[in-house]
Amino acid sequence: MTLTQLRAFAEAERLGSFTAAAASMDIAQASVSELVRRLEEELDATLFVRGSRRLSLTAAGRELLPFAQDSLRAADSGVRAVRSLGSLGGGTATFGVLRNADYYLLADLAQTFHARYPSVRIRLVGQNSAETGAAVAAGRIEAGLVVLPIDDEGLSVRPLMRDEVFFVSADRDRASAPVTIEDFAAAPVVLYDAHYGWKDPTRRQIAERAQLAGVRIEPVIELERVEAALHLASTGVGDTIASAAVINSSAFPSGLHTAPFAEPLYDTIALVRRRGHPLSRATRELARLAEDTIRELSDGFRTPAAPLRRPR
Repeated sequence: MTLTQLRAFAEAERLGSFTAAAASMDIAQASVSELVRRLEEELDATLFVRGSRRLSLTAAGRELLPFAQDSLRAADSGVRAVRSLGSLGGGTATFGVLRNADYYLLADLAQTFHARYPSVRIRLVGQNSAETGAAVAAGRIEAGLVVLPIDDEGLSVRPLMRDEVFFVSADRDRASAPVTIEDFAAAPVVLYDAHYGWKDPTRRQIAERAQLAGVRIEPVIELERVEAALHLASTGVGDTIASAAVINSSAFPSGLHTAPFAEPLYDTIALVRRRGHPLSRATRELARLAEDTIRELSDGFRTPAAPLRRPR
C-alpha cells in the first residue's frame, strides 16, 4: 500500500470519478484506475461500486476512507514541516497573545520578530485566553499564549510560568491579611473580562472556589479592561484582583493595597498549539521568541511581597 494509491482512492471518492481524480492528480485516468485496482488487490476487497455515473463506496471503502484521509493529512503535514525548515523568506506567522500582553514584556514581540525576519507577515491576536484556546483548536490561529485553565480538547499545552493573583483594594484594612473566598464574596467587587465572564480562566478558578465554599461572587461592576477595574478600585468604588505582573508595573495606580488570597491563586501562563499539527516555521520561531520572553520574566519575577512560589 502506497500513499499514491491512497491518494488516488481518496480523490476518486471526493470527486466521484477516476477521470476527475486523474485531473486533480495530473496523471492519466488509466493510472488512477490501476492504482485503485492494486489497492483493492492488496486489501482483497472491492472499494467502489462501479457502473453508475458517480463512483460510490462499498462497505470496505467506507471503512478505509477515514484512515486513508488521516494518512494523507499526516504525510502532507510532514512535507510542509520539512519545507518550512528553509529560510524565513516569506509566509505569515499567526499567534495569539494575552489580553494583558504588555505586562509580560510582550509589547516588543512583533518589532523584534520583524527586525529579524522582515519578509514574514505577522498576525498577533490579543483576546481572552478562552477564545485563544478555541481559535487554536479550530485552526484559526496556529499557536498562542493563554492563562490556564482552558478547555484543552485537541490542544497540546505547555505551562511556562505562574503569576500570583492578588486582592486589590483602596481600603488598607480589607487588604491587611490574606483574603479568604468568603471575604472576597462579601466585598464590593469590580471584575474585568466582562465579555467572557466566568469563562475567563482567572474568574473560573474563583468561581470554582466559591462553589466549593457555598458562596456566590456577585460583582457590583463588570467591565473589559484590568486598567478600568483598577481605576474604579482606586476611587473606592469596589475591590478587584490583579496579577503580580500588573501590580509591579508602572501603570498600577498609587493608593491601592494588595493582599494574597488565603489559598494562593495563580495565573498559569502556557503555550498552546493544535495536537498533532506541526507549526509553520514562521509561527514556530515567533512562539519561541514569546516563550523565551515569558521564561526570562519568570526567572527574575517577584511578587509584591516575596519571590514567586514556583511549581515543584
